[in-house]
Amino acid sequence: MQKCRVQVMHRKEVKMSDYRFHLEKYHVGSKLTCPSCKKTRCFVRYVDEEGKIKFPNDVGRCDHENSCGYHYTPKDYFHDNPDEKPSDWKDDTPIIYNKVVNKPAGKPEPITPSLIPIEVMKKSLAKYDTNPFYRYLCGIIGVEETQRIFQLYQVGTGKKWNGCTVFWQIDINGRVRTGKLMGYNPDTGHRIKEPVKQVTWAHSVMGMSDFHLVQCLFGEHLLPLKPAMTVALVESEKTAIIMTHFMPDLLWLSTGGKDGCFNENAVQVLRGRTVILIPDLGGWEKWQKKSQMLKPICKRVIMSDVIEKIATEEQREKGLDVADFFLMKPTAHEILADMIRKNSTIQLLVDTFNLEICEDGEHIRSPSFEGHR
Repeated sequence: MQKCRVQVMHRKEVKMSDYRFHLEKYHVGSKLTCPSCKKTRCFVRYVDEEGKIKFPNDVGRCDHENSCGYHYTPKDYFHDNPDEKPSDWKDDTPIIYNKVVNKPAGKPEPITPSLIPIEVMKKSLAKYDTNPFYRYLCGIIGVEETQRIFQLYQVGTGKKWNGCTVFWQIDINGRVRTGKLMGYNPDTGHRIKEPVKQVTWAHSVMGMSDFHLVQCLFGEHLLPLKPAMTVALVESEKTAIIMTHFMPDLLWLSTGGKDGCFNENAVQVLRGRTVILIPDLGGWEKWQKKSQMLKPICKRVIMSDVIEKIATEEQREKGLDVADFFLMKPTAHEILADMIRKNSTIQLLVDTFNLEICEDGEHIRSPSFEGHR
């Protein structure tokens, strides 16, 4: 009887050099000043093992995970700068990926997403006076409408950068996958990118180790509440929030960027829905290709090219989104605020007669006079 020989495959020990993108090996002078907490000799940059990509000095991790928590990964950088992505980069590619270890054949086991306690999310739904995006939006659409939309999407406030906006990713089952912390200019509503980009993740700031991030669509938790409503899918969370005011007949969801979580796993929650895709300027062709993954599961998929048709070359270069076009015309709240800035007596009239802007946004009325018409 012949003996069967069993070949045992030993997995090669993975070293830092086996990864393409990794934190820089320590050497004298390698640790820099953290761009967030400003502490010296605690910030480690990410490097490209192949030497093809040179990341800016803010792409890295701070050693002070609890007190600072700054961690801007190559994946975050590529999401914010899609033109810099390597051609072989996939939407679901890990932050640091292995070049040499072969994956087993067959469909990989799905990663169980890590979660953030819902109490943490609920605690953040306050202190909006320090929330820069909230302050900006109040000047555009008013306090009551801003509060309504923030409550609808469960937008929070963080302590980072002396006050930031937290876009919580709450999945269709009401679980908090993570939160994206972003800094905004409260006067212009623009993201703060200088001297460093004010963007990070809640789980990084909280110092949650071994966190398995599996993103979901921003606003996904609203799907069960509005089962028959047509979904409008856009890139940024900010766009979804603003367009909910201007076009409330649609359910606005966000992928969190041109690539973001626009992948086969994340879009399964749109099964059976009518979906309108409205990418930022410059992203139409890419999203048209991605739309193919929606067609087998959605009732109807519509690629909107409205802003592509009306945009100027300057607007294309800026990569404007659909909300930018709606904001080009001053809202009634902006007009009233401008009038008050020019003549403070108008504020006295508003307060004295309890004046408020009508729902149609065209004129101001006094509710106390409604019964005397």
